[in-house]
Amino acid sequence: MKRIILAAIALLSLTAAASAQTRLGSEGAYPPFNFVDDAGNLGGFDIDVGNEICKRAELECVWVVNEWDTIIPNLQAGNYDAILAGMTITDERKQTIDFTEEYFPNDPSTYITTAGKTLDLENPSGLKLGAQGATIQAMWLNENLKASNTILSYETPDQALADLNAGNIDAVLADKSYLAETATGSGGALVLAGPELAIGAGLGIGMRKADAELLAKFDEALAAMKADGTLDALITLYFPEREGGPFYGTE
Repeated sequence: MKRIILAAIALLSLTAAASAQTRLGSEGAYPPFNFVDDAGNLGGFDIDVGNEICKRAELECVWVVNEWDTIIPNLQAGNYDAILAGMTITDERKQTIDFTEEYFPNDPSTYITTAGKTLDLENPSGLKLGAQGATIQAMWLNENLKASNTILSYETPDQALADLNAGNIDAVLADKSYLAETATGSGGALVLAGPELAIGAGLGIGMRKADAELLAKFDEALAAMKADGTLDALITLYFPEREGGPFYGTE
């Protein structure tokens, strides 16, 4: 089992018994959804959403940072109670865990490649294409493009981008919101390319199937955040280029 690191983040009273805490799991490696800053603090859109839910539901919450490839198994093992990690709701995942209602609209997937490279990503053939393992993008590449391309999976998105920068692969497929921030921070070395692909639905908070009561509390808090505009405000804060709003509130 991968090592689990407890992040020193608590929302409410620290005097309550540890058994009363609700533990929230996140990857901490997928900005702006979730990241660990230079001071070792967990931050990002997922984190702010989770903190607001816990405040409204009057839950004492702590955060657990867990690597992506074991994030569902460690939920099932009881190492935390909910996953907020930019996780797309899919039928395959719903066979194993339950999801709250959507808290982020469907984010299209697209490719990122090195500047100046000419690729036919509309009809790719003979390319080396990468994605983070256990993601909807990795699944899509293997189901649709494996016959005519080499598909590589990586433990973390940073590893995929490192291989791209080293010239070992031609492009990386991931969520557009994540890649847009990556391209902006690359100083022009990386650019978005190719089509936008609609893969999966929106993002949801993953929970064990046995925790229906906790899921209901989260759904109630999310519904209130949607109704009063709080969730829209967080989306605008972290994804200012995202078009189509208001997403959940009223105009």
